[in-house]
Amino acid sequence: MSIFEDRVEAGRRLGQRLGYLRGQDIVILGLPRGGVPVAFEVATALDAPLDVIVVRKLGVPFQPELAMGAIGEGGARVLDKHIISHVRVTEAELAAVEERERALLESRVARFRKGRTRTDLAGRTAVIVDDGIATGSTARVACRIARQLGAAKVILAVPVAPADTLADLTEPDEIVCLATPRQFTAVGYHYRDFSPTGDDEVVLLLDAAAKRLHSAQTVANGTAVDEDVQIDAGEAQLQGHLFLPAAGAAVVVFAHGSGSSRHSPRNRFVASFLQRAGLGTLLLDLLTPAEELNRANVFDIGLLAGRLTAATAWLAGRPDTARSRIGYFGASTGAGAALWAAAEPGARIDAVVSRGGRPDLAGQRLSAVRAPTLLIVGGADREVLELNRWAQALLRCPSQLSVVPGATHLFEEPGTLSEAAALARDWFLRHLQPGDDQAGGVQAGGVQAGD
Repeated sequence: MSIFEDRVEAGRRLGQRLGYLRGQDIVILGLPRGGVPVAFEVATALDAPLDVIVVRKLGVPFQPELAMGAIGEGGARVLDKHIISHVRVTEAELAAVEERERALLESRVARFRKGRTRTDLAGRTAVIVDDGIATGSTARVACRIARQLGAAKVILAVPVAPADTLADLTEPDEIVCLATPRQFTAVGYHYRDFSPTGDDEVVLLLDAAAKRLHSAQTVANGTAVDEDVQIDAGEAQLQGHLFLPAAGAAVVVFAHGSGSSRHSPRNRFVASFLQRAGLGTLLLDLLTPAEELNRANVFDIGLLAGRLTAATAWLAGRPDTARSRIGYFGASTGAGAALWAAAEPGARIDAVVSRGGRPDLAGQRLSAVRAPTLLIVGGADREVLELNRWAQALLRCPSQLSVVPGATHLFEEPGTLSEAAALARDWFLRHLQPGDDQAGGVQAGGVQAGD
């Protein structure tokens, strides 16, 4: 039976369990590919650096899912002699498998290490994270590699594994595992969503983790912006709060829903996700206190969109955000305003995310939106889900509809808002990175349940 919703949830729970390591000299090492999303959440929870430790399973030639060993960087290798003997793998067959997997390993190292140096492990605690353990071969070789690279202590941390496999592991100094089910079939059996993790996602998460760490350092050094601001929007003065980790960082502007303000706890929660990933955020009140007294203003999408455009122009006029790429995050009626503003001629918006939104309120302007757009809707919010499907059919930009199972309109169910925030974070990181293709490889009309 499923224990975890997905790797993101597993990583958050594992990060909570490892909370005692916060403040220590640690490095989180994810095992590509599936272990990296888990490790990213652990590194975020512990405010620790994230890196990868690249290994490859050596599968039995006629049963590739059965591991007979594993290899890693630096020529490291672990063999399961019992498996090799039992299935009668010859030396020639073993050598052929290892040659093929070594080539894949080296290409993956080149892919992940391009433009970045390996985090120094000398004298530090290495926390090796995977999405689960079956035979333990990969974990063994990863632990050995970490020691070869100078780690003073090695901790193996996983969401799920069979108890007997953990008992046989002698390579790590410490093992942290959230669940050891009696009936263990395969790691993926214990996840509701065990979708494959691609190389691009691994690189994306490594970049995001590096930016998060840099952002934390700039805040600590006093070089970041974290302040209340006032924005001139014609006859109105809008109140907002700007967080900018560094000059030129991408900024996500929040368009709140009906009855909300820059103090909305849900949008502040989402903003914190984005900030930890190295993104700037601008939370603002699209209406003045006097304007809020007139309920009709909440549904005046043209008015709200104009305020968003004014806020975007304000960012363009600041020296530290003049070159920043801009995204919009809209909730409820704010989503309609975000898409309306993104459709304006000359709008330089690089990505839009709607959470529980009413994109349909942008009407026929939807066809003019050019920014890649993600629509996040709760699976239990059926009426709004249908409105989002209708709106997506009008979009001509790259778009995706992601459904969070069990979530209602406000994403109040446990874990659903976190899932929506993670979806938004990943979308913005994908489309607000300098030099990224706005199409981002996402086909118009794409639909995805969960993530």
